[in-house]
Amino acid sequence: MVLYLRCQQFEYLREITTLITARPLGTVLALILCLVAVTPAQPPASNAETQIRQLLQDQVAAWNRGDLDAFMAGYWHSPALTFFSNNTEAKGWDAALARYKQNYQSGGHAMGKLDFPILSVTLLGPDSAFIRGRFHLVMPDGKEPHGIFTLIVRKFPEGWRIVHDHTSS
Repeated sequence: MVLYLRCQQFEYLREITTLITARPLGTVLALILCLVAVTPAQPPASNAETQIRQLLQDQVAAWNRGDLDAFMAGYWHSPALTFFSNNTEAKGWDAALARYKQNYQSGGHAMGKLDFPILSVTLLGPDSAFIRGRFHLVMPDGKEPHGIFTLIVRKFPEGWRIVHDHTSS
């Protein structure tokens, strides 16, 4: 069926091309039309990918309003959560929260403004995905920490959650 439709599509293009080439500049227009018709359309983002991107957008919004609890809602609330940052490992949701509080909310620290300028989401199955991206922070003192991260997310009854985070500046 698909092959038949493809053949019909190309037969239609051949007829259009014949009509266009009879006029000046027709050859160029015919070539452009063929290229546009044959170029595959970008598939729309899957519902899972859309939900995962929303999870990360929600985290950015929570971070930027200084709501660390809402930011941490994007992580799997489990002792099995793994968080690697530079040369340290935080094992479990509580340890990851403590690390964030120490580095971004304790005396003399600020959370700054977070951005994920580059994100790539690769679905590994119906309930898991691999994310690569960059982070960029703008701190009140003018410093701009930045780096890369990889995340593994899983789908739970309550939604998509980060189960592994490896961030490096």
